[in-house]
Amino acid sequence: MTTRLCALAAVGASLALTACGTTAPATTPTGSAPSSAATATASTSSVAGSPSSAAVPSAGAVPGAAPATETNPPGDIPDTTAFVDFTPVGSRVVVKVPEGWARSSTSSGAVFADKLNQIRIRVTATSAAPSVASVTTTDVVALRASVAKLANPQVSQTTRTAGPAVLLAYEGDSAQDPVTGKVVRDGVQQYVFYRAGTRVDLTLSGPTNADNVDPWNTVSNSLRWLP
Repeated sequence: MTTRLCALAAVGASLALTACGTTAPATTPTGSAPSSAATATASTSSVAGSPSSAAVPSAGAVPGAAPATETNPPGDIPDTTAFVDFTPVGSRVVVKVPEGWARSSTSSGAVFADKLNQIRIRVTATSAAPSVASVTTTDVVALRASVAKLANPQVSQTTRTAGPAVLLAYEGDSAQDPVTGKVVRDGVQQYVFYRAGTRVDLTLSGPTNADNVDPWNTVSNSLRWLP
């Protein structure tokens, strides 16, 4: 009789818990690691909340922005450039040219070049001294046939250390670079000197955006006549 009453009491307690919606909590052993599914969920939430290092641009970089402008435009001749004397073969003229520039000889003088800059020295015999009028009617006309996109030709009388000279200044496209295929817009200064039947054309050219005022002054003022 006692045993049967205990059994009925246990069944009643179980029915009471079920009726209240209460279940005994599952016991997790102390120190147990979370399941792999829980770990994956936590990891995914962390990545979604933090930007990937690959998506963070480097300091100062702006996606899609143009490259930064160079401090020294291409064609600037360094202030540390040293100049040396040069005398064209068979002439009585001396001109200072930048040391280390590549030199190529011509039938009437020489050409010195470095990167985008060039110095051309041409010595010829002539019976008449060049003038603003003669350079305008002969040299400028010849340039229109030989210089691509010739612009702003200006002829004037000037004076250099060697004496009076005619200055022909203009702009034009350079020859196409055989390697890169690029064409540079050049600014050109052509100084025409004359003495005792000898004409010297000193032509200085380089990119129009380069600041070569000082080196070009050094070269154009360096010309001197030998006795």
